[in-house]
Amino acid sequence: MKKIYFNKLNEYLNQEITIEGFIDSIRNLQYVQFLVVRDNTGKVQVTIEKNESNVELNKIVDNLTVEGTVKITGKLVSNEKVKLNGMELIPNDIIETSKCLDELPINYKDSKSSSIDTRLNYRFLDLRNEKNILMFKVQTCLINAMREFVLNNNFVEIHTPKIISAASESGSDVFEVNYFDRKAYLAQSPQFYKQMAMCSGFDRVFEVAPAFRAEKSNSYRHTTDFTSFDIEMSYMESLDELMDFEENLFIAGLTKVKEKYGEDIKKLFNVDVVIPSKPFPRIKLEELYQILEEKYHYKMNYEDVGDMNAETEKLAYQYVKEKYHHEFVFITDFSAKKRAFYHKRVNGIPQGADLIWKGCETTTLALREHRYDILCEQAKEKGLGKDVEFYLEFFKYGCPPHGGFALGVDRITMLLLETGSLKETMFLFRGPTRLEP
Repeated sequence: MKKIYFNKLNEYLNQEITIEGFIDSIRNLQYVQFLVVRDNTGKVQVTIEKNESNVELNKIVDNLTVEGTVKITGKLVSNEKVKLNGMELIPNDIIETSKCLDELPINYKDSKSSSIDTRLNYRFLDLRNEKNILMFKVQTCLINAMREFVLNNNFVEIHTPKIISAASESGSDVFEVNYFDRKAYLAQSPQFYKQMAMCSGFDRVFEVAPAFRAEKSNSYRHTTDFTSFDIEMSYMESLDELMDFEENLFIAGLTKVKEKYGEDIKKLFNVDVVIPSKPFPRIKLEELYQILEEKYHYKMNYEDVGDMNAETEKLAYQYVKEKYHHEFVFITDFSAKKRAFYHKRVNGIPQGADLIWKGCETTTLALREHRYDILCEQAKEKGLGKDVEFYLEFFKYGCPPHGGFALGVDRITMLLLETGSLKETMFLFRGPTRLEP
């Protein structure tokens, strides 16, 4: 049987249909019974009069439980008196398919009634909230639009291993696992393997897959297990070209989201989906330091000089909103000491950028060093040896110039909907103190 989704019920008026869903509420009055049944697209009222012909149905309703599930067959009719979409289902058969056996441990309809950690303990209930359901529809739309964009630009999708023999860079933030008779690690990113694809002549690749970081951070934007949308492209002539591509990627994704869910996002999250204009503002790091000191009397901490921190990102966003009325900004010209060894340098300056959106870093993008001898020198400079031997081997036999970046799917969803924390945004959050459910 084809599932009839409730947002399409107006196509079935005056027809006998079968619906299935959760019981959202029950009203058992003197002469009539009302059920509100929901699925992940909407709700419908079911009306059962108390009369001789409905005795059996009335008995069934008497024993139903809110949050249980039902399968109901009946005629869908218009009724202007019904506040819920002006229609109701008049049933001739009701089957209880599951029962809610106990009082719910959280009120999922009111997210403020429980702490976020309590809600995460019962995430399977918390996700019934209509905002959470919308959130994952929006995320699906956004990632699918970005996927369509890269496929239309001649990308190949790859799936790289998540168990690796050596830490991606320093080994300081990887999870170690037992792999038969040797040590292995969970991959921090597909960085080395997507570059291997460039050496293989794939030209353009992408991957949407999990990544793992063993960072003991409890900030609003960090997690130990996240989904990454990775991009790598050959024949990149300049950093500007790479930034142009990411601008187009975001515009493609946000345009689809606004078209499909813009009104719902405004209604449930009170957020306007803004389609950014091109080009995104671009500011050199030293210039940003000067701007922030002059405008906001902010001076970068000594240990963070050559890079950014959370406060710098927030102030950079504030400045760009005030001056350019823009939600995005690229920050360029970081210190080589603060960037990965595989970033290409020109006159000692890494050819990379951080993309800030709504005050939070979403991407580090960079041209890669593809010349074997220089790459070896830069790895040695960072104190890297055996950990990257297998990676350096890729570049001995020819490799085109290339560059790329990665987006944290959960983080950009958080920023888009302004949820304030990855704990709200992820299907199941993982952090230093949370490994369940």
